[in-house]
Amino acid sequence: MCFGSSDNNNDPAPKPAQVQLSYNNTANPTASMPQDYAPPPGPPPSHQRQGHTYQSQSSSNDYTPPPGPPPSHNYAPPAGPPPQTSSQASPLPSKNNPFFNNTSNSGDTEYAPPPGPPPNASSQDQKQKQHDWQTAVPDTSLLPPPPNFFSGFDRSPANNATEEECEAGESWCASYPLYTPMPLNPAAEAAAREGNIAIYAPPFFRGTLTQLGPGFWQGTSPRGGSDASLATYPPVYHAAAHSPLVTGRARKTAYYEIRILERGSRKEVSLALGFAAPPYPAFRLPGWHRGSLGVHGDDGHRYVNDRWGGKTFTSPFKRGETLGLGMDFLRRGNGIGVEIFLTRNGVEVGRWDLHEETDQQQDLPVTGLEGYHDVCASVGVFDEVAFEVVFAPGRWLWRGYQG
Repeated sequence: MCFGSSDNNNDPAPKPAQVQLSYNNTANPTASMPQDYAPPPGPPPSHQRQGHTYQSQSSSNDYTPPPGPPPSHNYAPPAGPPPQTSSQASPLPSKNNPFFNNTSNSGDTEYAPPPGPPPNASSQDQKQKQHDWQTAVPDTSLLPPPPNFFSGFDRSPANNATEEECEAGESWCASYPLYTPMPLNPAAEAAAREGNIAIYAPPFFRGTLTQLGPGFWQGTSPRGGSDASLATYPPVYHAAAHSPLVTGRARKTAYYEIRILERGSRKEVSLALGFAAPPYPAFRLPGWHRGSLGVHGDDGHRYVNDRWGGKTFTSPFKRGETLGLGMDFLRRGNGIGVEIFLTRNGVEVGRWDLHEETDQQQDLPVTGLEGYHDVCASVGVFDEVAFEVVFAPGRWLWRGYQG
């Protein structure tokens, strides 16, 4: 208890009686009050620290400190090197720290430095190693140029016409624009369906052309002969009668075959298979000017309105082979798609899409071949060659024709 302020006498405070404390684990310990007071063993209560119990080492009342350093000096350094080993403080080891290593056999955590140079090594050197693209990327200046998938050759590796002939062909095309499609002609449509196609030679042609049967012709071109295109009538594709947009059918195929005869042909086959929208300059081979395409036998290249060197397509033709060229006109939504294919001895060996991705700077338009104009077969000849042309489906080696 405390003394109240109302007690004003000057007598000294009464001497406290000796209290014998008995400690046990009961909630309300009992105390005896002997006549003589004796302090409890151990240090006074004011010298007790939380978390420590001081007990006398003997029965005497002398104070004996616990073993070890005083509590204020109870410091143990962490395992491993001191934290301050560099100009920048390193974090203490922890399980989320890359410097932490718990591979000790004793189960204690140990400090292990990370692999590589210390953290204070030159960061510029490490950055140079990480971003050294000159080493990662090889020098390609000495490698050959990549192939040009969209552009063709500047010249054919076999035979080439003169620049004057090319300019004459372009002038002729400028003077005679493409014809509009013919009106529906039942007789012409029936002749085309049966393969009863006629082929005509231009006036300057010095070779021969003979009909062997309906849709079956034989021709020759003399040694040193000039370029010539043999045109057909009726058209093998009649837009008014055969267009998928008119018939509602999914496909219309225009096709014919040519057999290269052994006798009368030189080893380098001087013949081209092609198609052309009329009119077309007869003194030029198919594929060299607008509204025409062709596959040339001397180099195996394909040409579409291409008066340069064409594009790689197949191997050169051989004597004794039967070559076939076809155009598939396909219904695609509200429009027409066109695919061109080549057969050799009755087997298809190559195909391309008329609207394939091309080089916009070098490739010219395909107008006239898109299915909205009439298309005729066009057989190109030059120099010495002998051949047979077959328009009748019953004589074809290729059996994939569906009309």
